[in-house]
Amino acid sequence: MHAFDVLGDPVRRRILELLADGEQTSGAVSAIIQEEFGISQPGVSQHLRVLREHGFTTVRAEGTRRLYAVDSAPLQEVDLWLERFRRFWNQHLDALATELARGRRERRLHNAPTTTDDTSYTREKEDP
Repeated sequence: MHAFDVLGDPVRRRILELLADGEQTSGAVSAIIQEEFGISQPGVSQHLRVLREHGFTTVRAEGTRRLYAVDSAPLQEVDLWLERFRRFWNQHLDALATELARGRRERRLHNAPTTTDDTSYTREKEDP
């Protein structure tokens, strides 16, 4: 199974998102996935197995609990494959950064104090 076949399933992507925050028990992952997707605990276990068998997660036993964590190796392969496509969104991100900088510059210029000092006239009127 190719990495994108594994990642093509929204349940498996969500599991990886949960594990990206740190190691979690299979029970904790199952509870969240069951609530969000309405699938059974055995269904969640099958998704965890697919992720483990294809190297996306690691699992270790701690007593009776199974702790899952992300294994980054397959994700690095995906990242390498995506490299050839980055230029498409990097150009857009660079253009966005330019527009944001232009907007900040215009706001600074618009909000800059004027060079004429009108406060002297006010002070003269206030001081008898």
